[in-house]
Amino acid sequence: MSKDQKNIQIREENANELTKERLEKLAALKEEGKDPFEVYKVERTHTSEEVRNNYETLEGKDVTVAGRLISKRVHGKAGFSDLYDRYGKIQLYIKINDVGEDKLKEYKSYDIGDILSVTGRVFKTKTGEITIHITDFQLVSKSLKPLPEKWHGLKDPDLKYRQRYVDLIINQEVRDTFLKRTAIIKAMRQFLDEKNFIEVETPILSSIAGGAAAKPFITHHNALDIDMYLRIATELYLKRLIVGGFEKVYEIGKNFRNEGIDIRHNPEFTAMELYEAFADYNDMMELTENMIAYICEKVLGTTNVVYEDTEIDFKPPWKRITMVDAVKEFTGIDFDEIETDEEARKIAGDKNIELKKALGDCTKGDILDAVFEEFCEEKFIQPTFVLDYPVEISPLTKKKRGNDKFTERFEGFVFGREICNAYSELNDPIVQRERFVQQLKERELGDDEAYMMDEDFINALEIGMPPTGGLGIGVDRLIMFLTNSSSIRDVILFPTMKPSQQQ
Repeated sequence: MSKDQKNIQIREENANELTKERLEKLAALKEEGKDPFEVYKVERTHTSEEVRNNYETLEGKDVTVAGRLISKRVHGKAGFSDLYDRYGKIQLYIKINDVGEDKLKEYKSYDIGDILSVTGRVFKTKTGEITIHITDFQLVSKSLKPLPEKWHGLKDPDLKYRQRYVDLIINQEVRDTFLKRTAIIKAMRQFLDEKNFIEVETPILSSIAGGAAAKPFITHHNALDIDMYLRIATELYLKRLIVGGFEKVYEIGKNFRNEGIDIRHNPEFTAMELYEAFADYNDMMELTENMIAYICEKVLGTTNVVYEDTEIDFKPPWKRITMVDAVKEFTGIDFDEIETDEEARKIAGDKNIELKKALGDCTKGDILDAVFEEFCEEKFIQPTFVLDYPVEISPLTKKKRGNDKFTERFEGFVFGREICNAYSELNDPIVQRERFVQQLKERELGDDEAYMMDEDFINALEIGMPPTGGLGIGVDRLIMFLTNSSSIRDVILFPTMKPSQQQ
């Protein structure tokens, strides 16, 4: 057995012993008729934040707070403790003269992690710390397992994600990240609501996985006896609502893609998609940069964000560059001068470009996209819109005005990572059918991420959809930048993980 394995075994044995002691304390409390789990409600008058923020009016007055006991320094006849609630820490002071010998003994028996209700007078210590002088207290929930020792939190990243509830208790930075996440999504809604967008909900289960190039999760509906898919995007349903006359719609919700897991990808993730009738991708660029700047100002008070020691400025306007120009700038290859697919394939072969399908099946547009992804994406540190993607990789997008080899599509990049995708939406049902047919051919060639045929969506387009601009934002990735989080798992409360051996 290695030294590390021995240390783990010792920690587990100690933890088991501590749990045994706590169970014995619980049994003793029950014997005395003080079972904490029989408490149904706490009538608290203030939170820790309210006590701190209103000290001048609360000084000398009684308050009742509730939270988790995080530290305890009670020796002899008096001492201090720290109680944490949602809003942070409040210091407690207990003295035998106020509660009596028996109650003080009971208080001393409480364990770190126990949840208490405390009543007492508000005052300041000699060091100026706002404190509650306890006159009464009650144990309202017993912690049967010890928190990580020495207040240093969970060191094992895997355990941090599996036991997020523990990480939230002991790590204020983690709590702050998820409070910011809530504020970011709230600000996103406020921005869109103020612009008269309608928030809607579309199906998560569907008989067709559409709206993106991705591998879906497949499930089976017993009553209908059909296979169904968890949605990979909300796009096609939201466009149906544009057809129905909802001229500005958006949805913030979960998408599911049966793909790899890394610092940027989680199989279950949050996306925001919106669609605006009578708008195009230029309008979507303006909306995107203004919305993200609004969120930054609302949540952080500035559009300047430090991410992994790099300052990023989200202030509009963002840089704009076409995909062709980006490739020319960073590789020297000018795809405007390449006339045939064969010429492009030769470049891909010479440069060992990683392709999503066989080289002989690739078009000039496929290879342009692959060259961009391999050599250019990581160069865009400051917010940048990359415009005008090839038709072959943009089956739901209108062709570029004046150049039918490209589409009116952009992706937004920050710190070398894509955070959004937007189009001037294709609304010609005849062309859309042709694009879907081409995608079916791609599936036959082995591309299991290619789009499926969606006859009902074609039918909706045949009813008539106005010119429309559409935008999708990866909410988790945006939150990563605004909270300086290096992994997507750091901004998802319960990221997808392989079950542990203990489960």
